[in-house]
Amino acid sequence: MNIFGERLKSLRDKKKQSINELVVDLNKKYETKISKSMISRYENGQSDPKMEMVRILADYFNVSSDYLVGISDIEIKPLQSKKQGNIETIAAHHDDEDWTEDELEEIRRFKEFVKSKRKNNQE
Repeated sequence: MNIFGERLKSLRDKKKQSINELVVDLNKKYETKISKSMISRYENGQSDPKMEMVRILADYFNVSSDYLVGISDIEIKPLQSKKQGNIETIAAHHDDEDWTEDELEEIRRFKEFVKSKRKNNQE
């Protein structure tokens, strides 16, 4: 089994979802025409998905595409915040919630607090 297939099956198993249930959800939510046999071929490493399918599956399971295809071992999808034209990525699991700028700023402050504790413990 390839890493994509392993991760797809693992994510589906975590949701306690059959291949049929996944297919029904995907076809409804994303207006795809994916079949049970295609998901089975992905999971068994018999077929590789097109990039659009990787994007759809990553979105569906709320993971990064990099995780799904094995580029990264970090499962969570990063949050992005635009601030003064720069994009800063903050890794946080967000369960499809939208974060306000104030909430993202609080996360940034907490991140700095944690880093300062690490620095103080090293001294």
